[in-house]
Amino acid sequence: MIRTIGLLEYSSIVKGIESADTMLKAAEVELLLSNSICPGKYIVLIAGDVGSVKSAIQAGKEIGREYIVDDLILPSVHPQLINAINGATEIGELNAIGAMEFFSIATSIVAADAAAKAAQVNLIEIRLGFAIGGKSFVTLSGDMSAVSEAIEAGSNIGKENGMLINKVVIPSPRKEVFEKLL
Repeated sequence: MIRTIGLLEYSSIVKGIESADTMLKAAEVELLLSNSICPGKYIVLIAGDVGSVKSAIQAGKEIGREYIVDDLILPSVHPQLINAINGATEIGELNAIGAMEFFSIATSIVAADAAAKAAQVNLIEIRLGFAIGGKSFVTLSGDMSAVSEAIEAGSNIGKENGMLINKVVIPSPRKEVFEKLL
């Protein structure tokens, strides 16, 4: 099970590619994502033990320098987080839906983790800048009170750093809307 993740977001695609290679050579980490995102940015997401992730992120920062847009090191990640990033979550029942939208990829990951830890919800997806202008969003589901609590906890992350665009809680979504999120 993945316990610690690290992410670097670059404004240069080629610096992101170079940094991914450097990060993997610097420490014993697993490469979870390494690809371009809109609008011409690049993200590298790694996993490993805390010390290895810190070492790899430091190496990536040294290569990326002025091209780094955002970064994160997140220990003790919620077990649902990686499946939500990969869009591989299975949600069975129709329930309340919550969504949060951010300017930053890193902020959405930290917010999703905080939301999942704050209440009994199911993370549906964490969309990381692909075909959405470099923004990101988180969708989750659960009973109404849990969704409200989770959205409040997650959106506070974005409020604190100025990266929250908007948030919503839909108490009784139409079946068609719910199904399109899955």
